[in-house]
Parts: sequence; C-alpha cells; structure tokens
Amino acid sequence: MNTLSLMRPALWQLFVDLSEEGSLSRLALRSGRAQPQLSRQLADLESSCGTPLFQRHARGLQLSEYGQWVLPQVRAWLAQTQSLQDEIRHGAGVAVGEVRLAAIPSAVGPWVMPALAELRRSHPLVRLVVSEALDSQMDRSLQSASIDMAVRYVHSTRLRPSDQVLQTVGTYLVGPVGDRLTRKRTVPFSALQGLPLVLPCRPSAWRDALDALARQHGFELTVAMEADSLQVQKQAAIQGLAHTLLGPLAIDVEQQGLQKALITDPPLPRAMVLTLRPGLSVRRAHEVVAQSIMARVHAAR
Repeated sequence: MNTLSLMRPALWQLFVDLSEEGSLSRLALRSGRAQPQLSRQLADLESSCGTPLFQRHARGLQLSEYGQWVLPQVRAWLAQTQSLQDEIRHGAGVAVGEVRLAAIPSAVGPWVMPALAELRRSHPLVRLVVSEALDSQMDRSLQSASIDMAVRYVHSTRLRPSDQVLQTVGTYLVGPVGDRLTRKRTVPFSALQGLPLVLPCRPSAWRDALDALARQHGFELTVAMEADSLQVQKQAAIQGLAHTLLGPLAIDVEQQGLQKALITDPPLPRAMVLTLRPGLSVRRAHEVVAQSIMARVHAAR
C-alpha cells in the first residue's frame, strides 16, 4: 500500500470530480487531461485505500459502498486543506482565497469583467465568484453573508460610512421609442403621478425612497408590475407595458428601442457603490478585488 498517495489532495480531488462526473472519459474531456493518466491515478488511489472507490459498469463509474462513506469526509478534508493553504499565503501578504461578489447587471460588462481579467493576470490565487442581482436582492445577500461585497446603486440619502462611492449618476425615466414623456432630455418627478411603472420587488430600499419622495409630493406611485430582472424591466418599457426607472449604465437606447429622460425637479441622484458585508474580516483578496473594480471605474471616466 502506497500511503503517500492517501496524503495527496490532487488525487482525492480527482475522486471528488469523478464522483460528480461519473465517467473517466467525460472528466478527461472536461478537464483537458489524458484519460489513461486519470485512470492510472485512480488505480493508484484505490490501491492505497485497499478497496475500490467505484464500481465500473457500461455507463461509467458509480461510487462503491466505501466510496459513498468516504466522500463527505474527503470533501471536508479538501476544504480544510484549501483553507489552511489560504491562511498560510495570507500570512505572507499574498492575495489568496475566494471572494464572493454580487453586481448589478449594468456593472458586469464595463467594470466587473475587466476587473476579473486583470485579477487573473495579477492575482491568480484569488478565486472570484460573481453573481448578478438587482439592488433589492443585495441587502438580503449581504445580511445573510452569502456574498462578501456588492457593486450596487444606493440612493444618496442612504449612503453608509463603509460604502465606497464609485460614481454618482442621475435616474432616468425610460419608455419605448416615440414615447411622449421621454422625448425631451428631462422630465419632472411629478410626471410619475398616475404613470404605470415596473419597479423592483419588495423589500427594496430604492422602492422605499421612491415611495417616500412621492408622498412628499402628494401622490402614490402606480406600480403596474414588480420584477427583480433588468431585462424584464426594459422589455416592459420597450413593449409599452409600463415605464421604468434606470441608471445610465443600464440603458443602451440605440440598440434596445428605448427612450430616456433625466428625472428632475427634484432629481433622483444615486451613488454606485462598493459595499462590504457587515462584519466581514477584510483580507488581502478582498482589497485587491476592490482596487481592481475601482481602477476600472476611474479608467472609464
């Protein structure tokens, strides 16, 4: 028995990957590795264990009874091993580890993806997990600690000391091409009275701010549809089902059949911010992700 094989995380990662893929040939194709090499590594690992990890059949591989028993323990050990490696590198000042980032859809293309490309070049040990979400979904994710940081819009009255402002923009009323309300460059906030709108679902700090402002002006907003999807909101505007309220990054009027008018009297300024979740223990990996995003924002100005 080669006990050294039992201490090699790469071999056990192969075991985990095969348990998910169920086929040496499919795993070889997906990973770009040679199937004979994978087969030899698996045989070496099973020899070290002294018992098969898989049962072979015509359709591929199926976990043996022993394989089913050992799989959760291997997953936990691999996670602990990766965490220990991250801690060691972090102690040496190296940016390493997983960073979970959520971003509003309009920020993904111009900011997040270029930042991700730069991170892969300059900080290859940072593993960035990106999800796309609207503002209304961010608070829940931050509070539940399912994400580490978020690129989002925040109404100027609701900025927190920990928010790093990336850009401050106005809010636009958006409708279909030919729409009378959005033909001009600006439109007063009072024009929203009685206007069918598609807005994010509740709970939403943005919705709360809009409702409070409308009440100050003596009316209630008419919400014809709720949608936590930028594409649904824009499609509703394109098809004339309802107007929506968007920031400038979300609107490509020439390609999407939309018209926009900046809301004024009063304006609706919003800050695009980088928000860290409450209680986050900031590591070097978080710092370099934030720096990369902020560099992209400044370069785009």
